[in-house]
Amino acid sequence: MPSPPHARPAWFVPLYAVFVITIAGLGEILLRVYLAFNTVYDVEMTRYSNALKMPSDPNLAHEHRPSTSATLMGVDIAINSDGLRDREYPVARDRAYRMIFLGDSLTLGWGVERTETFEHLLEERYNRQGRGSVEILNFGIGNYNTAQEAALFAKKGLKYRPDRLVVFYFINDAEPTPTPSRWEFLGHSRLITFYWSRLNILWSRLSGRDFLEQYGSLYHEGQPGWEAAKEAFVRLKGLCATNGIDLRVVLLPELHELKNPPFRREYSMVSQFLTAGEIPVLDVTAAFAGVADPVSLWVAVDDAHPNATAHALIADASQHFLSPWTEE
Repeated sequence: MPSPPHARPAWFVPLYAVFVITIAGLGEILLRVYLAFNTVYDVEMTRYSNALKMPSDPNLAHEHRPSTSATLMGVDIAINSDGLRDREYPVARDRAYRMIFLGDSLTLGWGVERTETFEHLLEERYNRQGRGSVEILNFGIGNYNTAQEAALFAKKGLKYRPDRLVVFYFINDAEPTPTPSRWEFLGHSRLITFYWSRLNILWSRLSGRDFLEQYGSLYHEGQPGWEAAKEAFVRLKGLCATNGIDLRVVLLPELHELKNPPFRREYSMVSQFLTAGEIPVLDVTAAFAGVADPVSLWVAVDDAHPNATAHALIADASQHFLSPWTEE
């Protein structure tokens, strides 16, 4: 019988599939060549997840894979044997005053050398004062919220018996804990990661929902992430009280707008909750008000994580508040 009108030949579909796969493969190769000489924030974050993270229990979702390393945003990130971006610390205590810093990618030091992080700077400054030895352990993990940070401290932090626990809080730490996606394997493709992130940006612009609205909405009444964050602070206070640990919180600024910070209401809510729970809190946002160009504090033009200059400002602003001694 003659073929129906407009019917495609039998060879068309496999040939078309080969064509699409070839174009996609060439696109993947060309993009990887481009990325060998350039950095793109979304791609680097996905590489971080693939290279340095591993799945964990539901309370953590993920944690660092011990004894791994990768170059991300042009910076070497080395994870020690306990999953920390830090040197090796013995679990056994000596006479040193020991602090643990909990936080997300800002505390981790995304995009800056380890020696440029506010954690390392503060450790060095306190030890230079000659008033006693100080150890600060960096428990920062990218994409963590407060609930995950509390779970990490319960799992790994208590064994170090710190004298002080400091939570470095960022505006998006009230996001709900993510659940693993069955499509995570697609993150190994630079091409898919690159264009998926661009589609998300386009969708945000078309929908009129920018990061200001997205972050602000986290603190609406009854939002699960904010409720979980408050519960996490209560758990941390209980753990610290039971184990004789001093608990403090530092609020870190969002670096897009510094002269008129956009999240004053939200940070006021956080501060009021902590103060009511008798947890000392410091908001260092005001220390950045004199910076004329916010981008000068970014890791890259497409990445508003704090760079080395911003980490130094955080260290300056929090040094007295976090000092192991009552005066400086």
